Amino acid sequence: MRRKAAALEFKGKTMRKLHIAISTDRIDETIEDYSERLGVRPCSSIPGEYALWRTESLNVSVRQDSSCAPGSLRHLGWEDPSATEFSQDSDVNGIVWERFAAQHQADEINEIWPEVKYQP
Repeated sequence: MRRKAAALEFKGKTMRKLHIAISTDRIDETIEDYSERLGVRPCSSIPGEYALWRTESLNVSVRQDSSCAPGSLRHLGWEDPSATEFSQDSDVNGIVWERFAAQHQADEINEIWPEVKYQP
């Protein structure tokens, strides 16, 4: 199934954010490095496990994930405010693509780490 390309917010239209999920085995160093690269601190982080940045155009998550080699792409996707549910499929290269609204991602974070109580 093909989807339309992402569009930035323009003249009142809502944009989708490209979601990039990466694995790491050095979460603390990654948080410092990516915060500098993205120009913002994570909007959510779980010590030793996970960090999430949401900018105007990007949604980047980094997670300690023993099922992936450090620095590997875990999946891609779209944070899309018009998404009514979380969905995923794979592209021709076998890369998993997710589509979700910010609240869907918050629900997933809070399900895995309930103590965080993350709100987008």
